[in-house]
Amino acid sequence: MKQFVKALDKEGSCFKRLLHALPKLSVAKAKEGVFVRPNTRKLIKDEKFEACMTKVKNEAWSSFKEVVLGNYKDANLKQVVQSMLENFKKLGCSCNLKVHFLMCHLDYFPETLGAASE
Repeated sequence: MKQFVKALDKEGSCFKRLLHALPKLSVAKAKEGVFVRPNTRKLIKDEKFEACMTKVKNEAWSSFKEVVLGNYKDANLKQVVQSMLENFKKLGCSCNLKVHFLMCHLDYFPETLGAASE
């Protein structure tokens, strides 16, 4: 989320819509991409925010939502994360994949890894 917002034009309609959708968020925090979970949820639900995006921004936003939302591990998680990385790269930003990196490599660990204890 932070990298996505930092890539937005600060004078553009998309950034202005972000400020309008989150009136309690200061401009300084918005420019730095400092968000809490409820703010992210509000933006995800805001259809006008998506409507003001260009095609490249919309693809990056959609892939971000696909990776972040959901309570289950998708069968094609590696492809979904790779798609998000590619879309963010097109947008000109990088993203931190600490959690997603670990999730993508779960297939290398045995299924009973946590079953044994000392």
